[in-house]
Amino acid sequence: MGLLAFWNNNFLSYPTVAVLPYDQYLHRLPAYLQQLTMESNGKHVTEHGQRVTYATGAIYWGEPGTNGQHSFYQLLHQGTTVVPVDFIGFATSLNPLGPHHDILMSNVFAQAQALAFGRSESELRAAGVDEPSLASRVMEGNRPSNVLLAKALSPRLLGSLIALYEHSVFVQGALWGIDSFDQWGVELGKQLAVEILPELRPEAYEPLAHDSSTNALIEHYRSLRKNGYDDDDR
Repeated sequence: MGLLAFWNNNFLSYPTVAVLPYDQYLHRLPAYLQQLTMESNGKHVTEHGQRVTYATGAIYWGEPGTNGQHSFYQLLHQGTTVVPVDFIGFATSLNPLGPHHDILMSNVFAQAQALAFGRSESELRAAGVDEPSLASRVMEGNRPSNVLLAKALSPRLLGSLIALYEHSVFVQGALWGIDSFDQWGVELGKQLAVEILPELRPEAYEPLAHDSSTNALIEHYRSLRKNGYDDDDR
């Protein structure tokens, strides 16, 4: 999985990955993976302090598949940016309700099939699609995805998923020659926030010594705090 991610990022120049779990209990997994992947591998120097000359950490994002199908899947299928996808599904629902789970999982397999093989003009013509709408309905396919399929979601399975992504992050970091285990990029914002915090109080009138943009933001914030707000501001 780490090698595939490395291939997609560095050889095919796909800068982002969508993680799409088809289980509502995993609705926060993509947000967790953002922290795991981008905080670990969002680096521009090697572990030896040299500037890299290649792309490193990809941008991770996602939503439960049932939400995403009605928002951003259009871009996944026909957008100009190719986005590798990880689908996550389970053979057994923790909340069985008639045929609903089979309907859900049929969408997982169908979406992966559509991404891989798309639909050509000849197939559309054979299906009776009229000529004026042919071009807008063609899907080129050849868009990469993984389908991670397990029997059921459990604490052990969740731990296995996290371990899988953690090891993938480690593999990619090793291939890039970066240190996946520091987060110095996070520190600068925290340090600057400590300096700015006392300047935000309305009674603080000390001269500001930041750049012009930051000074203007702080001054405007002070003004808003000092003048309060009325019903229109709510």
